[in-house]
Amino acid sequence: MKAVLVKEFGGPEKLTIGDIPSPKPNDDQVIIKVEYAGVNFPDTLIIQGLYQFKPELPFSPGGEVSGIVKEVGKKVTHVKIGDRVISGCGWGGFAEEVVSFGTNTLKVPAGVDMRDAAVLLQTYATTYHALVDRGNVREGETILILGAAGGTGTSAIHLSKILGLKVIACASTEEKLKYCKEQGADHVLLSGDPDFRGRLKEFTKAVDLVYDPVGGSLSESAFRALGFNGRHLVIGFATGEIPKLAWNLPLLKSASIVGVFWGGFFRTFPEKNAQNVRVLLEWLASQKMEPQIDTVYKMEEVSQALSRIGQGQVMGKLVLDLR
Repeated sequence: MKAVLVKEFGGPEKLTIGDIPSPKPNDDQVIIKVEYAGVNFPDTLIIQGLYQFKPELPFSPGGEVSGIVKEVGKKVTHVKIGDRVISGCGWGGFAEEVVSFGTNTLKVPAGVDMRDAAVLLQTYATTYHALVDRGNVREGETILILGAAGGTGTSAIHLSKILGLKVIACASTEEKLKYCKEQGADHVLLSGDPDFRGRLKEFTKAVDLVYDPVGGSLSESAFRALGFNGRHLVIGFATGEIPKLAWNLPLLKSASIVGVFWGGFFRTFPEKNAQNVRVLLEWLASQKMEPQIDTVYKMEEVSQALSRIGQGQVMGKLVLDLR
């Protein structure tokens, strides 16, 4: 089978496409004939050897896929050969076939586009886990979303509105702010605004939640905007800079810094994760939620896709078409 391969750690330009043997499942795994794979920021890290997990070389990146079940292990009973599914695989998804966890492989409802389904896990499932499980959101609260035009940011706008939150979306350009408004944000704010906190106060006295996939210097400004009992959801560090925060700040307003690591969550609590993803699939099937696909690429164009994500040029999600 053909696959995108990392033979040495580095940037997207080092990726190659080659033929490798088809995988075989263990008892608790499935083999999926991949149709589409979501392209995400963690893919830009894992190819450089900078992600939380560092696969042995050579390997294929790609952590979320949609496709058709080709084989199932002996212990997998909830899906069968021929089922349309989505799956979070960690890596290996940028290939014609992938081996994945049975516990994180779920059927796609009839009528749901497989391209849309392919982008449901690393962004929407992360965000649902962040807002509902970790953030304990309540209808009517105000959320500040950093990096709001990217894949996770877009999912945060969509799910926040479904859950009844007031959304303030923060992004780096006017074009991205326009996009955020189109996705449903109530207010928008440039991340580089010199009066960032002053502008925030035009929209709300205090923020209940911060959704932060960005990190860097903006994180402290956002945390300072939290109200009493506020929650700062730490999703990731797209700037490459991990913030440092004075501990008196969470003390004075009884605010919380809340870590969100969906990869650890779905491995540790697979049944709870499956419940969450089924909710998202229902919302997708009922058109309550509509993922925004920026561009669909072919396997041969994977370097271009990852370069755009690394340079912050994407609004919504990128997808590889591997059919």
